[in-house]
Amino acid sequence: MDLSTPLTYVKGIGPARAAMLEAKGLTMVEDLLAYVPFRYEDRSNLKTIAQLAPGEMATVIADVLSAKVAGFKRRSLGLFEARFVDASRAILLGKWFHGGYLASVLAEGMKVALFGKVEFDSYSGEMTMLHPEFEILSGDDEDGEGALHTGRIVPIYEAVSKVTTRLLRTLTHRILQSIDPLDDPLPPHIRQRLKLPDRWTATRHTHFPPPDGDLRLLNAFRTPEQVRLIFEEFFWLECGIALKRSSAKLLPGIAFEIDDRVREKVKAMLPFKPTGAQKRVIQQIADDMKAPRPMHRLLQGDVGSGKTIVAAEAAVIAIENGYQVSVLAPTEILAAQHAYYFKQILSKLGYVVMLLTGSFTSREKVQLKKLVAEGLVHVVIGTHALLEKDVEFKKLGLAIIDEQHRFGVLQRLRLVEKGLTPDVLVMTATPIPRTLAMTLYGDLDVSVIDEMPPGRKPILTKHATADRVEQVYSFLKRQVDEGRQAYVVYPVIEESEAQAMKAAEKMYEHLSREVFPDIPVGLMHGRLSGEEKEAVMQRFKEGRIKIMVSTTVIEVGVDVPNATVMLVEQAERFGLAQLHQLRGRVGRGAAQSYCILVTEKMNDTARERIRTLVESTDGFYISEMDLKLRGPGEFFGTKQSGLPSLRVANILRDTEILEMARREAVDFVERPPARDDLTRAVAYIRDHWQRRYGLVTVG
Repeated sequence: MDLSTPLTYVKGIGPARAAMLEAKGLTMVEDLLAYVPFRYEDRSNLKTIAQLAPGEMATVIADVLSAKVAGFKRRSLGLFEARFVDASRAILLGKWFHGGYLASVLAEGMKVALFGKVEFDSYSGEMTMLHPEFEILSGDDEDGEGALHTGRIVPIYEAVSKVTTRLLRTLTHRILQSIDPLDDPLPPHIRQRLKLPDRWTATRHTHFPPPDGDLRLLNAFRTPEQVRLIFEEFFWLECGIALKRSSAKLLPGIAFEIDDRVREKVKAMLPFKPTGAQKRVIQQIADDMKAPRPMHRLLQGDVGSGKTIVAAEAAVIAIENGYQVSVLAPTEILAAQHAYYFKQILSKLGYVVMLLTGSFTSREKVQLKKLVAEGLVHVVIGTHALLEKDVEFKKLGLAIIDEQHRFGVLQRLRLVEKGLTPDVLVMTATPIPRTLAMTLYGDLDVSVIDEMPPGRKPILTKHATADRVEQVYSFLKRQVDEGRQAYVVYPVIEESEAQAMKAAEKMYEHLSREVFPDIPVGLMHGRLSGEEKEAVMQRFKEGRIKIMVSTTVIEVGVDVPNATVMLVEQAERFGLAQLHQLRGRVGRGAAQSYCILVTEKMNDTARERIRTLVESTDGFYISEMDLKLRGPGEFFGTKQSGLPSLRVANILRDTEILEMARREAVDFVERPPARDDLTRAVAYIRDHWQRRYGLVTVG
């Protein structure tokens, strides 16, 4: 058996279990060894039932004397009780609330290991464990593997479908017993300098800690062996990113000319005086565009900081050099907003700007694509429709991608491949914490617009509970009476646009008929066609609609300076970044703007989210909090395909190790001890990059 052996060849894994493991991405022995425990329990305090004392955590091995659902009639809500006896002849009572399912798991005569907190039940006069961890030992312990599960520091794995933590422990132990010691891929000079254990020791001790293991360090993932595995995962990820960067710099790119004529065109296009931050960023972009290699730059800026005008300046440079520009946006409404904005500021220079989205008819698409292919369109703005194979450019020089985290890395490449190594400018209003930017956008140079346009007042954010909604409506009416406009937003509940649409429609009826009968109220949701959305937005922009009731389709890109109130209903259902994006739809004019978060039932996390927003308007702080509250996996939503899948490492917990790995990786790629070392590393990354991180192969 070696690392590439399929899991079906491991004793105890048949086709059914192999299919369950494969659904989790575990197909080979190497995958299962990388599936490390998420916590550890000290079950070395092994006692007989007679020795138990109230208040202690202990492990006992005993036989099931009786097992039954007690208490309530409804079995699924029932209290499940089991009595256990061991060689000391004393009795231990185990209780599980909502434990009806255990009736088909625990049966009289089974031998079981129990681990939990011991309490004295004054009602029955017996020693009790409430919701103890248990593992059935009888019947499947022919290899003497029961000792893996009790009487030691025990690894706890996340179960995979019906493959339990106990079975994962057994399977991992079998593999470690059968496999030859692992080769160590880490460059020896790095391992020696950082005093890291070898890979074989690190793998064995992470799965099955030695008897003198430190439980506190184990659960903090800070034993030398765990640190070694975390470092290795980050090191190869960062090496791959560093190689991508260095190979991108060797590619021939377009060296755009920026002379007085181009500068005059840029000045003529600007509708206002740029801020200091915008000037600094456009200088960085211009320097990149002049260089004879492709630009790969990430432009971060908080909601409303003026990223789009910077992108438009870059577009003018490309067009004046005889190239076309593409702008990729994640939603039709955002694409339409960009098209509206770019047309406004670029058409006065005589440039042709066109929109291409999925909702266009086949005939419209064919005509548009023909114009693009012939080079008659200077700027093409669109959604995923731009990525279709038959969209061809005559001379693509600059690809602008908005809200990159909604697109996978592969999609970014698909767009870039439509030109001969065009320059790439990625924009995001979701400020990305530095640690994530290092792993997610390590192949991009980063520019930040950290200053708002002058004259804007900070948005005041208030929290109100649902029972005070009448006061909120009164405030909203006063704002409208003063000539302002407002948004009222409803959440998309459980990803169902249909349900959200119904909620929004119902609320629209309620607000327009009962609450604000004298005020024009509009409705916007994802089920409207592109044309209908555009028409509603136009009426809102022109001030004919005073209150816009909407689902989250207005989250990004909508710019109406006269709108001063963002009222978010059921705000507890939204993520932090989403609420921050919604709040950024107001505060775009000189008048004071308000964001009112109305909540119904809140748990602790929701409370923390609302508190963060009321206290801060700093996108980077909000983004750090969001990452802490949700974790990296959810931070970008399940659809994010650009986030590397890490098995041992955790971006939040292991920031310092990530930074150390990044330093070592960059140094190793730029200054390898010998050419052979780098060649070996590149070969290793080629073999493992896609499987390990789910990312695009390194060039």
